[in-house]
Amino acid sequence: MMECVRLAVVGGGRGSAFSEALKALTDKVRLVAVCDTNEAVLNKWKGEYPGVKAYLDYAKLLEDASVDAVFLATPLFYHARQAIAALCAGKHVISEVIASTSIEDSWELVETVRQTGLTYMMAENYCFMRPNMMVGHMAEHGVFGEITYAECGYIHDVRELLHASDGSLTWRGNLFRDYNGCTYPTHSLGPVAKWLAIGREGGDELESLSTFVSKSRASAKYFHEHFGDEHPGSKPEYWGLGDSTVTMLRTKKGALITLKYDVQSARPHNMTHYSLQGTSGAYLSGRHDQDEPLIWLEGASEAAHPEWESLWLHKDRWEHPVWRRWREEAERTGHGGGDFLVLEEFATAILDGRKPAIDVYDAVVWSSVFPLSVESVAGGGKTVPFVDFKKPRNEGRS
Repeated sequence: MMECVRLAVVGGGRGSAFSEALKALTDKVRLVAVCDTNEAVLNKWKGEYPGVKAYLDYAKLLEDASVDAVFLATPLFYHARQAIAALCAGKHVISEVIASTSIEDSWELVETVRQTGLTYMMAENYCFMRPNMMVGHMAEHGVFGEITYAECGYIHDVRELLHASDGSLTWRGNLFRDYNGCTYPTHSLGPVAKWLAIGREGGDELESLSTFVSKSRASAKYFHEHFGDEHPGSKPEYWGLGDSTVTMLRTKKGALITLKYDVQSARPHNMTHYSLQGTSGAYLSGRHDQDEPLIWLEGASEAAHPEWESLWLHKDRWEHPVWRRWREEAERTGHGGGDFLVLEEFATAILDGRKPAIDVYDAVVWSSVFPLSVESVAGGGKTVPFVDFKKPRNEGRS
């Protein structure tokens, strides 16, 4: 039995955000290598972790027999191919979101996990945020009754990340220029999928989606203000992605999900944007740091009329066991504790020889909203069926 997972971080920039989590998990995870194309990033890691191996070449890293697993913290377009290469090299994989940007790569990823028998997990840290896990724990025990509707959204102005200092586009800029749809869905959809037990025995399945997108204005305005008329990004027609994207998803059991995606409009960050409606209860997430998550449960209050109350009034009974165990460690890390808990779950799944909380099927289904929504938008908002990746490839499209 493996006593500790020897981990390599691939993509040292974003990966550095997990430094505190790595230090808190030394009984389960040992950092042995880091890979990045920037030597300055590698030198920073070597200064913090003396003795760690540094690689500029990902292929060379995969040849290192001292590495048990890789953590992919690279741009999203690389995730699927890098994960497949690592699995074929005998390494377990934890990948940042999203898992894949195409249906074809998703099929190959699923098939590679099946063939190798290795652990694959997507590091969807929003699934591990404290209120999201608590609501999921309540949903699992039927507290809300039968869930009929959920709302989720990723609303975060990231236009400053679209360009380098000279105005050239980053990978995010290329993404916004070339694709029109919900291209970053899993922070939103992941927690809701957990609440609805999507893909779980006795749970539900995603059946179809339709996506609609507003006109594009916000990025053009931003580039005009920062780089002037001469920059092509100052023209609205340069950007493929509209400002606001709304995807309607329907499940096989008839639940409806509204997924909002807006990463360009000028406004403060909505770190969380969730709601849930069941036959005997409802939930509303806090929209900003000073806003409490709210809950209503039928029969729980003596008030004459239904009234919202703080979710935290129910924490003594419904706090998720993971948060009872790891709250102190998790709260020292980013994304509401999720940056710690995804690594803890990944390492524990390997060491215990069990399936991780977010497996390859979760990863490809949630991530498939990217290509399916692009297809829907191109068809004028047409309804597009989801793929069943648990079936043989030639039978998977419903």
